Amino acid sequence: MRHTLVFLALSLAGATPALGNDSTAELRTGGLVLTRSDALAMDEEDLYVSAQEIRVRYRFVNDSGAAVTTRVAFPMPDISVTGPEENISVPTEDPENLLAFSTRVNGAPVRAEVEQKVFARGVERTQALRRHGVPLAPHLAATNAALDRLPAAAKAELAALGLTDIEEYDIGKGMEKHVVARWTLKTTYHWPQVFPPGETLVEHRYKPSLGASVGSMIGQPEWATFDFARDYQRRFCMDRDFMAAAARAQKTANGTLMEQRIAYVLTTGANWAKPIRSFRLVVDKGAPDALVSFCGDGVKKIGPTQFEMRKTHFTPTRELDVLILLRPPRG
Repeated sequence: MRHTLVFLALSLAGATPALGNDSTAELRTGGLVLTRSDALAMDEEDLYVSAQEIRVRYRFVNDSGAAVTTRVAFPMPDISVTGPEENISVPTEDPENLLAFSTRVNGAPVRAEVEQKVFARGVERTQALRRHGVPLAPHLAATNAALDRLPAAAKAELAALGLTDIEEYDIGKGMEKHVVARWTLKTTYHWPQVFPPGETLVEHRYKPSLGASVGSMIGQPEWATFDFARDYQRRFCMDRDFMAAAARAQKTANGTLMEQRIAYVLTTGANWAKPIRSFRLVVDKGAPDALVSFCGDGVKKIGPTQFEMRKTHFTPTRELDVLILLRPPRG
């Protein structure tokens, strides 16, 4: 794939951004996963990606002449808390529906089942938490509060399994020790789906896990000296024009440039019986004066904030990573 930068120059005004603990990490999300069936082909995929919402519409074709029943799954990104410094971006406080995920098939809402499993030290420990009434989402304050309330024997049991750790901090009453979660949560939404002969339309939408940094060093003179600069180049395909625009924005900005990063799994689209006959991607950068960069070719601007890429007979070979630079909110 030839990589073409897509961007619109910012007209920002500036101070020097700084890297620090104000950065959140994005979780890579993606689309539906079906049990492999040579009878089903993805005729169309229409994907919309923004910092506020991801929407995907699939048109499947069953040309076998008979109905095909398969299980459709939407795997959520793993939520893993392994240390005190992690700052993970999860857009909702719902302990099960982490991304406010919803699906419709031929216009009707789908009632999906949810499977959640907890792992620590490579071993599933779901029942150990359920037995003690502890929520499974390790990133929620309610989970750590439940751990703190457990009797001593239960705390010792979970610690021995590698599910918890002790952190010491002051919440206004002097230094205190608290039990905190240290595990990985795997969540999958799934349901049985009948694909009759002909076409079936499947749509889903959810809020993305958004990586963010209050300060960005992109465009600063020392940018190339950072170890992560090469990774940014690989993920977002930032070319000279983009870097020049970012440098101009840094010089003229009167506030700190902000980063938003969105990660999406495209390669599951290579699992169908045939390549995707018609693929459309729209990336929305949110603000007309923002910069956006992602890897793709044949991209064109279709609106003040939107860029489009179309493909025919498309087999994705890499994931989608979107970088947005924008001004911080005023006030």
